[in-house]
Amino acid sequence: MSRPLLDIRDLTLGFKGWTGFTEVLHGISLNIQQGERVALVGESGSGKSVTARIVLGMLQSLRSARIGGTVEFDGRDLAQMSRTERQRLRGTRISMIFQDPTSSLNPVYRIGTQFHEVLKREVPNFSYQDAMGRAAEILREVSIVDAERILSSYPFQLSGGMNQRVMIAMALANEPDLLLADEPGTALDVTVQAQTLDLMRGLVEQHNTAVLFISHNLGVVREFADRVYVIYKGRIVEHGPTTALFDNPRHPYTRALMMAVPRLTGGGVPDISDDASAFSAPLVDHLAGESSA
Repeated sequence: MSRPLLDIRDLTLGFKGWTGFTEVLHGISLNIQQGERVALVGESGSGKSVTARIVLGMLQSLRSARIGGTVEFDGRDLAQMSRTERQRLRGTRISMIFQDPTSSLNPVYRIGTQFHEVLKREVPNFSYQDAMGRAAEILREVSIVDAERILSSYPFQLSGGMNQRVMIAMALANEPDLLLADEPGTALDVTVQAQTLDLMRGLVEQHNTAVLFISHNLGVVREFADRVYVIYKGRIVEHGPTTALFDNPRHPYTRALMMAVPRLTGGGVPDISDDASAFSAPLVDHLAGESSA
């Protein structure tokens, strides 16, 4: 197998508090090949989003944060890069779709102006007029037919689904090698969410973009990801190819996540009735004594 595009090894993260540093990530290791779609799943607070933010270089400058381990992108250790080098990666070779598009887009600038800033990261002398032409092309790729109206609008004038499409278009505008997608459909209704994820799937396949897909929605993960990592309390407890992991989940936490998926029928979810006694105590207490799979 070729060298991973993203290779995270023994990643730790702690934050300074009144009583010292509290560790929230404990030896996270995962990797992604070029063009591969990898999901990181777990409940809220498990450490998914902070992992992505470390990859993007958003926590390295915080004095309250202490980061250990290795994060390599295309063979280079991000910790050894200068701040300027990391900034050059953002929006060009590494992009991120944040969970809430309305809080990620600047409310006082038109969409067109924000698109111009994104495109200038790749081509600094990109004129505004040329940028609008390119932005319109990208918006049409995410099925926005009235691109000119969208570009002249402010974010608050658009729906949540439209803002999410704009965010996806911006993230893919410079054809990055790696896309970090942090719960990209959580703020949307299920119909728009499905449409948005279908669009994203088509675009990343078209550009051979690798994706770290962060989600707690196992139904979406099963349809979207090639491989899955399950994270609990800052630790990877199980990982493997998507089909194998869903067909034969080994760790109790993975099985518990699958049991929590709302469904209209009993099909498609592993039968773990034999393990019912394992969940007689609170899940957190039970998992505290579990070894990683």
